[in-house]
Amino acid sequence: MPATEFDTTLPSIRQLQNWIKDKTPVEFKLMTGDVITGKIFWQDINCVCIINDNEEKITVWKFAIAYMKSRS
Repeated sequence: MPATEFDTTLPSIRQLQNWIKDKTPVEFKLMTGDVITGKIFWQDINCVCIINDNEEKITVWKFAIAYMKSRS
């Protein structure tokens, strides 16, 4: 059953929140093999929004993410 609340006690949620706060450059590899790099603008229960180097906002469904890592 999908989560219905934003659980800030989860380590993955806290890690993303820290990356947002610190404006950490990140890399997301998607299940399709695509790679998106930039800084996380926001996250919610379903999605993450990344701002790339061209200032484009890209919204990614969390279930599409294979892995994420900081680039610093």
